[in-house]
Amino acid sequence: MNGISRLDLKQLRILEALLQERNLSRVAEKVGLTQQAISEQLRKLREVFDDRLFIRQGNGMVPTPIAEQLGGRISSILKDIESLLTPISFDPATYKGIFSISATDYAIQSVLPQLLEIVRKSAPELKVIVRDFETDNLNQLMVAGEIDLALTFPDFIPDNLPYKLLFEEQHVCIAGKKSPLKGKSLTLADVAEHPQLIISPSRANLRGSHDEWFALQGLKRNIVMSVPCFSAAPDIIAATDTIAFYPSRLLPNKKVIPLNLDTQPPKFEVIAAWHSRSNHSQLHMWVVEQLMKLFR
Repeated sequence: MNGISRLDLKQLRILEALLQERNLSRVAEKVGLTQQAISEQLRKLREVFDDRLFIRQGNGMVPTPIAEQLGGRISSILKDIESLLTPISFDPATYKGIFSISATDYAIQSVLPQLLEIVRKSAPELKVIVRDFETDNLNQLMVAGEIDLALTFPDFIPDNLPYKLLFEEQHVCIAGKKSPLKGKSLTLADVAEHPQLIISPSRANLRGSHDEWFALQGLKRNIVMSVPCFSAAPDIIAATDTIAFYPSRLLPNKKVIPLNLDTQPPKFEVIAAWHSRSNHSQLHMWVVEQLMKLFR
């Protein structure tokens, strides 16, 4: 046999039909081609397999031994090819695999406990890896398949990543329990002047997410320190004279108290993001669906 590279799916279907019908006119009708086209494809098949394959006998055709041998194998090959087009059924209860989530420590505290509770109940064979959130490497890690889902904020992801909004969160201004600001009604100008701590989980700097909000009021924040994780903030605020804007879902916290502001900062969005190559992954979409149900 030679010329296997010249063999295509259409020819395999014609060969299968010839083995079933053993008549050119019936095969032509079955596959929607003319008898002349069927004869031409049969000529090519004979070249590929270096065998006559079918011999005319009366009004029909008789397969050669080689054609008979090919019959079962071709049917199996065509079924395998057709199965590639059939979506693989996904059952979380029996699915076995690993799912990697990149998350800020805010999401680890406010989102993951509820999600992982569902995973353990509904997909007990699914193993989950949670890793630190890396803004600069996120897209690269997703392309490489090292991260399946990111739980973060829209400003922290590349523009090309699809995502779903889980919920909107509200910041609360907090201070230590012994703060002289306790019980006072504060203006935004009062807050701007006071030493502030910011949480910057994406990059180490002294720029906060509410800087623009202050600037629109003609104010500049007195930011004196920055930490990379939300969990560290209450201890530091309790031990220093600083205040901070802190997510409401992480409150109450026994080490800090909310301050009374005469205005509230803009809300921020919490999202689940993934790479577009996973748009049709049933596992990815199942996890996203569970998150959407949790925070509707």
